[in-house]
Amino acid sequence: MTAAIRLGFPAALASYLIWGSLPLYIRAMQHIGALELLVHRILWSVPTAILLIALAANWRDVKAAFTGSNLRWLALSSLLIAVNWSIYIWAVNAGRTMEASLGYYINPLVNVLFGMLIFSERLRRAQWAAVVIAAIGVGIMAFAFGRIPYVALALCITFALYSVIRKKVAVDSRAGFLVEVALLAPIAVGWLVWFATTQPGGRWVGEGGWDIALLAAAGPITAVPLILYALAAKRLKLSTIGMMQYIGPTLQFLIALFVFKETFTLNHAVAFGFIWLALIVFTADSLMGDAKARRLARTARPA
Repeated sequence: MTAAIRLGFPAALASYLIWGSLPLYIRAMQHIGALELLVHRILWSVPTAILLIALAANWRDVKAAFTGSNLRWLALSSLLIAVNWSIYIWAVNAGRTMEASLGYYINPLVNVLFGMLIFSERLRRAQWAAVVIAAIGVGIMAFAFGRIPYVALALCITFALYSVIRKKVAVDSRAGFLVEVALLAPIAVGWLVWFATTQPGGRWVGEGGWDIALLAAAGPITAVPLILYALAAKRLKLSTIGMMQYIGPTLQFLIALFVFKETFTLNHAVAFGFIWLALIVFTADSLMGDAKARRLARTARPA
């Protein structure tokens, strides 16, 4: 095992475990409103991001991120990630963690569709099959819920669009994250001032006491997994990252089922079965595609 893998694998695992456990943190802060928690998540992410940039000493990347088209794209990505965070917080507190996990299960398939629509990437037959199977699963889930699972769809679409934009912006992930939360911070400060000074029951840092520490922890909880993921992505194969990305939604699903005791009927089981089948087809095709590409590369290599 190379040094890159020894560092990359635990970094990826830690990032997905943190993301997967996030519902536990949000539910512990259930007495904090969704918008209030979102605002603190943004504000406490700013000093966390600055600290991480300072430790890496890559202020040059921050300067590049604040200029030209990079800044315009990051302004859009900041709005998308804020919408994604707010929907997720609301979903967990509304007892819809299972539906939220569905959104992150189908996110890789939505990424493939966006790759076709935006970057003119061609889908292989197995990828089309995975998309169709997942669509059937979403349809069954709509029947199980008695409505379209719009929370899941909103989460996966906003995060897929966010990923597309971050793919277009050629800046370090830490610098990009700092710019995003810095752009959101004035709006967050304005909302917090309005909330604390004009609304009945308004407050600055929750109910005080442990709330202060827990709200401050929102910064590291948000920033650290993003940084760990970026660290892992540079050291692991995309196929390895692709396999590991299901750890997060699986952990969310298990928390919803066994900790939050959310409803799980036969219809839900069938729907998730179709989603998991789609992911097996998609992942197997990706692994076989990577293996074929490596064989072609060895064949083309001069003796």
